[in-house]
Amino acid sequence: MTPFSTKKRSLIFCALLAGFFASAQTRDSLQQNKQEEDNVKYPVLQIKGLFQARYLVDMTKDVDVNGLHHADGSGTSNNFMLKYMRVQVRAQISKRTEVVALANLADFKNDPKSRVLENAYLKYTFNPKLALTAGQFRPWFGIEETYPIDIIKSLDWSNQYTEFGKLGWTSFQIGLSATGQLQLGKIPFQYAVSVVNGNGKNQVNDNDNGKQYSTRLVFGLSKKYNFNVGLNGGIGEVFSKKVYAVGVDLSSLIHFDPKWSLDMQLEAKQATNHVLYNAVSPELRPDNPDQYLIRGAYFLPNVRYEINHKNLSAFELSCRYEYLDTNFRLNSNPRQTITPMLGLEFLKNYGARIQLGVQFDRYKHQVENTSQYNNNLFIVQVQSRF
Repeated sequence: MTPFSTKKRSLIFCALLAGFFASAQTRDSLQQNKQEEDNVKYPVLQIKGLFQARYLVDMTKDVDVNGLHHADGSGTSNNFMLKYMRVQVRAQISKRTEVVALANLADFKNDPKSRVLENAYLKYTFNPKLALTAGQFRPWFGIEETYPIDIIKSLDWSNQYTEFGKLGWTSFQIGLSATGQLQLGKIPFQYAVSVVNGNGKNQVNDNDNGKQYSTRLVFGLSKKYNFNVGLNGGIGEVFSKKVYAVGVDLSSLIHFDPKWSLDMQLEAKQATNHVLYNAVSPELRPDNPDQYLIRGAYFLPNVRYEINHKNLSAFELSCRYEYLDTNFRLNSNPRQTITPMLGLEFLKNYGARIQLGVQFDRYKHQVENTSQYNNNLFIVQVQSRF
């Protein structure tokens, strides 16, 4: 694709946002009266945080806690780990404008140059139908982008979320996004349209002239069962090569009675694995990067029981099944992961909880001295939100 077509695509995207902007200049149906607005003194600051730590034991011989096989028997098979020490500052600087910064101080244990700072964006809300976000944020491209790590129903993000983050479709990216909520007749509808650099967080510059464009559409099909269907699609250009991503997801939350509930998530995605494609020497790789494709899916049911005891608020049982193949067309070696978890919640809204579980990883072909090796990882995780 020529540089002219890349610029043209960017101009088209900006024109679409300008159209959204123009349509948003209607009276806000939720507008406060003048007296209520005058009573608010801006900026309004809100500070939140998350502490999360783990103890890990890999129960497979010669496999370390990161899933890497060591034929010589070396490697660490048990480990105390500080996963998150997050601090978020949200500044509401006007009725419609907010600025958000989120940092994970636990990432100082690694090279902090491309870590630590996670969210850093400005959001302007015209009305419920349109909000614009600019900066570093998580573009919506699936269920997992719509909630934070501290209320996740399993051990961690799914394997496909991690891989699609490397490809620039999920996780923290730098760019611009338009989001909103509408009604399609009686059906609630949410949308997100995003354009990002696609090379991750905390980057000084984009690593090429290409951009990645994505859209998420969510339809609320059943209010009684909180049943939603999400459709995700994206196209882009990476080092002058066209790439794409598609996905579909289903979610439901069923309340059997005031104490028992069942939360279910099902998600599947496929995309060009341009990271793997560009890792191959130019003289050896094909001209079309779609020869390198990634495909993944997961199913996550979670049963919750509200105890509401003075020392124990609720307990949860979940078991996530995942399937992921990072190169199914040329060198298929699918990974299957089963993660049963028990969670005990001591303060409401996940204010404090303990999780216990095991992560079972199985590969079609085991490769010595790599992370493509069967393993069983035992986890104890504690967290507190504040």
